[in-house]
Amino acid sequence: MNLSEINWDPNEAGTWPVPIKAAAITGICVLVFGIGIYYDTLDQLAVLDVSKNKELELKQSFETKQKKAINLQDYQDQLAQIETELEDMIRQMPTKEEVASLLIDISQTGLASGLEFRLFKPGAPVRKDFYSELPISIEVIGKYEELGLFVSGLASLPRIVTVHDVTIIPESKEAKTGKMKMMTTVKTYNEGGDEIAATVTKKKRGQK
Repeated sequence: MNLSEINWDPNEAGTWPVPIKAAAITGICVLVFGIGIYYDTLDQLAVLDVSKNKELELKQSFETKQKKAINLQDYQDQLAQIETELEDMIRQMPTKEEVASLLIDISQTGLASGLEFRLFKPGAPVRKDFYSELPISIEVIGKYEELGLFVSGLASLPRIVTVHDVTIIPESKEAKTGKMKMMTTVKTYNEGGDEIAATVTKKKRGQK
């Protein structure tokens, strides 16, 4: 077959040899198929990928929510326990009227332990979220076991009292008296008043 003898005019395609016709038809089909993929199928594939990713996100979200739903009762029980413990802690905080008597209790605890006070200085209240922190700078002299007895006595008070920044050194480097000097900050906590009352009242109303 001599290609130079073929009339390549598209209007004369009917006279082309069969192999040429087959090749032309195949080329046209491939071209149409490629155009269809480019303008239609590729967009559909992109949409399909987005849908697959969305499906994966929904599955993960469902699994997370399912786990939470299964453990819902445990979470509710933990929340109730935390609220109960919070109420107990609030009850152990002295009211403004009780702060003065608590300071006396702290001082008497030290004296009852056999300590000598060199410093007992209440500081300014420090406001927190729902309570006030009341720091007291303390410096006492006594034997090591008396210091331990004092700290133990503070922990036994009916109101919350914590001990911070403890420094213990010999009273005197020259004289071996066996006594120690303890410098520390004792903190107690004052309830938040209106905020706490509102929280407790709201909870009680919700339980009715």
